[in-house]
Amino acid sequence: MAEIVRMPKMSDTMTEGVVAKWHKNVGDSVKSGELVAEIETDKATMEFESFQEGVLLFRGVEEGKAAPVNGILAILGKAGEDFKSLLDAEATTAAPATEEKAPAKASSKAPEPVAEKAKAVAQTPAAKVSAAPAPVANNDDSRVKASPLAKKLANDKGIDLTKILGSGDGGRVVKRDIDWFKPGSFVSPTGMIQGAVTTESFEDFPVSQMRKTIARRLAESKFTAPHFYLTMEINMDRCVDARESINAVAGSKISFNDFVLKASAAALRQHPKVNSSWLEDKIRVNHHIHIGVAVAVEEGLLVPVVRFADSKTLSQINSEVKIFAQKAKDKKLQPADWEGNTFTISNLGMFGIDEFTAIINPPDACILAVGGIKETPVIKNGQIVPSHIMKVTLSCDHRVVDGATGAKFLQTLKGFLENPVVLLGQASI
Repeated sequence: MAEIVRMPKMSDTMTEGVVAKWHKNVGDSVKSGELVAEIETDKATMEFESFQEGVLLFRGVEEGKAAPVNGILAILGKAGEDFKSLLDAEATTAAPATEEKAPAKASSKAPEPVAEKAKAVAQTPAAKVSAAPAPVANNDDSRVKASPLAKKLANDKGIDLTKILGSGDGGRVVKRDIDWFKPGSFVSPTGMIQGAVTTESFEDFPVSQMRKTIARRLAESKFTAPHFYLTMEINMDRCVDARESINAVAGSKISFNDFVLKASAAALRQHPKVNSSWLEDKIRVNHHIHIGVAVAVEEGLLVPVVRFADSKTLSQINSEVKIFAQKAKDKKLQPADWEGNTFTISNLGMFGIDEFTAIINPPDACILAVGGIKETPVIKNGQIVPSHIMKVTLSCDHRVVDGATGAKFLQTLKGFLENPVVLLGQASI
């Protein structure tokens, strides 16, 4: 008997899935445990294996299209079996979007995709586009059209009139063209440069599952959790020296982010309230320390989790973060990789950012924004000397963490990073 295969819920925040690739065609036999399709969730592209057996009679979602969780993904049954009754029964209770998937109910004219609309706009004939007349370049000295004043100014400034785009009537060079002229460019006073885009155009892109989830979760966090921010400068001189010494002998190259993650884990052990979550009717203080590390990918941000971070060495942290970063870029992260964070670190220092604030990553109560290390003049023992300064900003949920609690956490973090020998003394490299 034909059975409906429904879109599975492959993560705790997934509301719909996109079929990235089908591995079975209509008419193919499917065995239990066999790969049927690759499904893009809000965080990764995951393989979907069938729990049923039979012949693939119907594919409810085209490649690149989305379906809600529990929507019809496919129908399995016996070869030649009639499955339309299943679609009809589903149509009586399902949303209109599901009805459109049934061949008998299909609309005679599919809506025009957004990308095609944008393409149509880009291909609109020039005759239908209202635009200012293009300035005309002059190419013959003997036939240059210019006002007497423009000719005099060009002569005084040693400017070749043939290199100027005239903005007057019929391409006539006038005074303003001379005033705006820059050697090496055809420039008009309206700011138009030869080869520049002078007509309006745009292109729309559909919102990915990942971007939808990022938008929803961060909006919820920002508008429901009362954020406040604490910023502190940390002298990284000793950390810079320690890193150079470690990398000179260690097999892996430790990063400054590894130091920050290790120091944060050690500081969280001393300040458990920062390692907490707001659960409406209670505050959960986590005894374990799972630190999420924000990783930028093409479509947004993923936060894989380094578990029990306070028990791991710098080398272990470094190796784990590198693996997560590669898996994130390849869309190979699994739910177990990104779930369970109790604290999060977002580092934009490698992009030249000195200081920024980050939005709390639920269910955490805090997130640490890390800026770049900048050589800065400081006063030490009455002398101005160069030092490596790094700014960090702690975003706190005021329902859980008070100002003094957050400040004490940053003081402890500062102490560890400014004296890495104390930090490294807690565990081997």
